[in-house]
This record gives sequence, C-alpha cells and structure tokens, in this order.
Amino acid sequence: MLVAQRIVQDAIRGSLRPGDLLEPERTMLEKYQTGRGTLREALRLLEFQGVISLKPGPRGGPVLQNPDASHLGSTLVLLMQLQAAPFRNVAQVRTALEPMISRLAAEQMTEDSLVDLRGTVDQMKAEIDDQYSFLDANKRFHDIIAWSSGNVLFAYIIESLLGIMDGTQIGVDYPAFRRQAILKAHEEIYAALAARDPAESEARMREHIEAAQRYVERKYPQLMEQTIPWDQRILG
Repeated sequence: MLVAQRIVQDAIRGSLRPGDLLEPERTMLEKYQTGRGTLREALRLLEFQGVISLKPGPRGGPVLQNPDASHLGSTLVLLMQLQAAPFRNVAQVRTALEPMISRLAAEQMTEDSLVDLRGTVDQMKAEIDDQYSFLDANKRFHDIIAWSSGNVLFAYIIESLLGIMDGTQIGVDYPAFRRQAILKAHEEIYAALAARDPAESEARMREHIEAAQRYVERKYPQLMEQTIPWDQRILG
C-alpha cells in the first residue's frame, strides 16, 4: 500500500496524464528500495483500482489511467450487502443529493455539456421503445448533470451508483407509460438547466426523483427492502 501511494504521489508531482507510461520496473525497484514481489503487488493494487493498466511487450509497463467510478460503485454495493442495506437507501441518497446537484449544475454547466445533455434526451425520444438504449441515455443524463455540478465528490458518488439506481438488477421494469413520464421529466429538467435557473432545476429534479421512488414503491414494494447482491454489480 505504501509503495502504491508513493507511485501515485510521484505521478501527480510529475504532472503525468492518463495514457502516460510510468517508470519501468527496474527504476521503481531502485527508487522505492523494495523487492520485486512487493512492487508488483503495489502495481496490481493500482490496476484493480483502475489507476493504471499494465501494457504488455518490451515497450510496455504501467500506464496511467483516468479511473471511472465503477470501482467505488462495486465497493459501495459490497458494503451495502454486508450491512444488509436495502435498495431504499439508494433511493434516499438520490432524493437527498440530486436536486442540490441539479441546482449547482444550472450555475456551472458548460455549453458543451448542455449539448451532450440534449443528446441524451434526443436518444431517449428516438429509442423510447428500446428499454436498454433508453436506460443507457437515462444514466448518461444524470451522469452529465452530476459532473457539471463543479463538485468532484458529488460526481463520483452519483456516477458510482448509476449502475444500480434504476433497480433493473433486482427486477424493476419500465413499461412504455413510465418511459414517457421519464422523458417528459428529463425535458423539463433540461429546459431549466438551459435557462440557467437553479431553483427550477432543483425543483424539477426533486419532482423527477420523487416520482421515480413512488413508482418503485407502488409497483415493487418488496424490492425497496431488498439488498442488492454484490455479484450482480457489473463493472464498467
């Protein structure tokens, strides 16, 4: 762990960017004054966390990556399972955080992010009969807003939960009428964000999240108290 921490610190001090190759193994062995086994365990730890990838070949080695939040999401689901925490906890996190995040995004979202957000709404409208594509666009919609909040921690928390927030892993289904309601809500949220209206953006997001929670409570009341198994969390 200590060697892994030093590798990360040195990468930051060296202003390395994702895609940059780290120092070769022989250099690290001398620099960190450690054994080959310990160094390789440190690199495997960083690889597992998504911080690096190991490029094979004579010109290969550890390559710095930009980790996504799937690793955090997997850890959160594992912790939830160990604590027997139900899906209701995920819904409560959404209700508490996403309206505030939407308010922040209204003040800070870039024009490029607004264009990307509009693209997710267009995808949902064009492919409303394809639940897989619809939910993919739905996740990206919330992801873009979270990353536009200006708060990296909020963004990682929301992104880490996007894979379980819709409840499909535990059996929640979204028929046509529900997809239409989600699309309408996203159009209203987008309009508020495009108007740079923090209060309206917060209100529309709160209304959307609360409607989603009511839908699951009404149609799948038993699932709200169900724990999401760690083995159903898919990384990436």
